[in-house]
Amino acid sequence: MDIKAELEAVADKEYRDFQSKLLPNVPDEVFLGVRTPDIRKLAKKLIKSGEADGFLADVPHKLFDENQLHSLTITEIKDFDKALAEVERFLPYVDNWATCDQLNPKSFKGRQEELLPHIKGWIESGKCYTVRFGMKMLMMHYLGEHFKAEYLEWTAAVQSEEYYVKMMQAWFFAEALAQRYDEALPFITEAKLSPWVSNKAIQKAKESLKIPEDRKAYLSGFKRKMPK
Repeated sequence: MDIKAELEAVADKEYRDFQSKLLPNVPDEVFLGVRTPDIRKLAKKLIKSGEADGFLADVPHKLFDENQLHSLTITEIKDFDKALAEVERFLPYVDNWATCDQLNPKSFKGRQEELLPHIKGWIESGKCYTVRFGMKMLMMHYLGEHFKAEYLEWTAAVQSEEYYVKMMQAWFFAEALAQRYDEALPFITEAKLSPWVSNKAIQKAKESLKIPEDRKAYLSGFKRKMPK
């Protein structure tokens, strides 16, 4: 299968221009402008054809859209161990938030025990998008019935000036305030997060439909002054 030709056949120039503005750290020339539903269809076609393994092994890719296809192909892999191995292989090549956030393996659901050590390693890696991915997986799979208070500490302990790491920290704590309010609240009220992350988490919590208005009002009182 000619992957580039398949992508070019459904590319949209206007969408390409829109996408490139959302990802200023990615060079304009690597965008084709393929929408996610079309990439998802191609990922399923790639797996069904038996050609997925060859594509996944052929890294690094040249195009942003190929990276998106890579994320969505891994997402569709049904075998947990294979998906995990492909995630480990691909993460070093992830260079933007969109490809990172597109990576959401369906086979990870219900495999919290096996997944947890890998998540801890990703969070502690010090690599921007690997850290972001680890925190996202922790947020998605461990704030429900598999929750432990120490997971909040894992995310709070991340020290980074990378914008996309800090944004995921804030997103994580906003979601934790929605699902685990009593356990997450002290991280805001006792200033356990950096001022920037804490303020952004409060902002996101206030935008959430999952959090009652009285709690939003209370959280507003803990907005902190940013250091000069």
